[in-house]
Amino acid sequence: MPLDAYLTLFIFALTVTGLIVIQGRPVAVFGATLIALIACDLVTKEQFLTSIANPGLVTLILLVLCSLALEKTRLLRVVASKIIVSSYHSTWFRLFGVTTLFSSILNNTAVVATLLSPIRNNPHHFSSKLLLPLSYASILGGTLTLIGTSTNLIVNSMYIEASGRSLSFFSFTAIGAILVVCCGVVMYFCTNMLPSIEQKKATSEGYFIDAKVAENSELIGRSVEANGLRHLESLFLVEIVRKGHLISPVSPSEVIQCSDRLIFCGEVTKLLQLGQFTGLEIFAEKNGTLNSNLTEVVVRQESIIVGKTLKTTGFRALFDAAVVAIRRDGEQVSGKLGDVVIRSGDFLVLAVGKDYKTRTNINKNFLVLSGVEPESRINGWRAWLSIGGFISIIVLAAFGILDLLEGLVLLLGALLFTRSLTTNELVRRFPVDIWLVVSSAILLSNALVNSGVVVTLGDFIGQYNDPSYVYIALIFVYIATWLMTEFVTNNAAAALMFPIGYTIALGFGVDVLPFVMTVAFAASGSFISPYGYQTNLMVFNAGNYRLNDFVKMGLPVSVVYAVVVLVCIPVFFPFK
Repeated sequence: MPLDAYLTLFIFALTVTGLIVIQGRPVAVFGATLIALIACDLVTKEQFLTSIANPGLVTLILLVLCSLALEKTRLLRVVASKIIVSSYHSTWFRLFGVTTLFSSILNNTAVVATLLSPIRNNPHHFSSKLLLPLSYASILGGTLTLIGTSTNLIVNSMYIEASGRSLSFFSFTAIGAILVVCCGVVMYFCTNMLPSIEQKKATSEGYFIDAKVAENSELIGRSVEANGLRHLESLFLVEIVRKGHLISPVSPSEVIQCSDRLIFCGEVTKLLQLGQFTGLEIFAEKNGTLNSNLTEVVVRQESIIVGKTLKTTGFRALFDAAVVAIRRDGEQVSGKLGDVVIRSGDFLVLAVGKDYKTRTNINKNFLVLSGVEPESRINGWRAWLSIGGFISIIVLAAFGILDLLEGLVLLLGALLFTRSLTTNELVRRFPVDIWLVVSSAILLSNALVNSGVVVTLGDFIGQYNDPSYVYIALIFVYIATWLMTEFVTNNAAAALMFPIGYTIALGFGVDVLPFVMTVAFAASGSFISPYGYQTNLMVFNAGNYRLNDFVKMGLPVSVVYAVVVLVCIPVFFPFK
């Protein structure tokens, strides 16, 4: 082999090693891979430009962006409210059915995120008995269609690059449906293995948000229960400050009075929910900055505000920012926000003004973490446009009436024109990680071809051109992809294993589709590890699970999943 071939293999090996060693940072690893390939002149400029503008990749990104509008509607939340009933078995089947259905057409991370709160706060069942089945159901639902999971679309992107053809919308459906039924049965009978963990009440884990009841508020004279303050998503009313006195815990029958300060604890991204109550004022909202950029910071030890209250520091004048919320790890913050004595290490969410970025004292006082996007909602005709438009595009594309890429471009334009989505939301939620991983993986595949590695590997495999070896190779591709998914991430596993599976198929002189589909299904088969799939990690933390809980339930599901895939793929996608 030429020197370029050895260099390409070295970069490939470093990429795999980097993904295993630097867990949780595939973007950094693939970014380094991209730079290395370009620096070593292993790919052409044309290949680089083609990889970042791959039709399958662009379709995936547009799909993610358009689904943001769907997340802002009440559709999933209305459905979620109907899932939980007193009967556990009925709840389980409702949850499994709804999750698999929605995950087949929506981002499964968004589906799980929406259903997390109703499950965690339900009064009938232990959330630990439902959260892991929720994640597994979303994974299985993603296998039903081309757009069900980013893994399928990543594989399709690389398939388009390699062959010039695209997988169809329903390419995955037959095998996916068998997986849903078979794995669903196993999950149901394994549910009794899950622990019964009492859900912890919100304390100091979330941000504390201070809201004042104005004179014209509709809340005055009504109880906490009657006002609906106990049923907010991921926000909990923990205290009421009334005329200098602290009321905690807050009884559902407590009547709200004028000038009460309501102290909420929870996710700061959910604070726009408070806008539904007339006369409930958040400081930043009152000053007209709440809808501008929110930034999360940590107070430095040497900050001038340490040991002082927000009221006495002149915070807005100093930093051109208003404190929206505060969080202190390991300790509950209590009382009005303006009267809290600031400590080093406190987390603050700031609503920043126009001059914030020009202030030279920001970095001296704070460690800036990130931007924080408050979740907004759309309703009325915008909600119908988002839901109806998305479903229409998917249906038309599924039956070949409209190209999915073209349809998503039109839909995104309509959503922006009607302000159902904003450019700020698109910028903040743009899937840079997916774009970088897929484009780098495509470039790596091109480098393997350019350097002659693919030809060499194909010639080597061609020596064992026996039908029995083909199926053994298919099993090898499945196991290798599955192992990488469990130890790394699903998207990274799919991106790295695609060129290997594709090359093996070419070497045997058989149809590439069985190997392509094997990579796609194996990359979605993460049930044992909480780190291989994002939804697993979400429920791992939310349900207070241990690794052993995943192994006990995930191992039998993984075995059944593997058997179904390896048996069905040669049936639905023959080698010849």
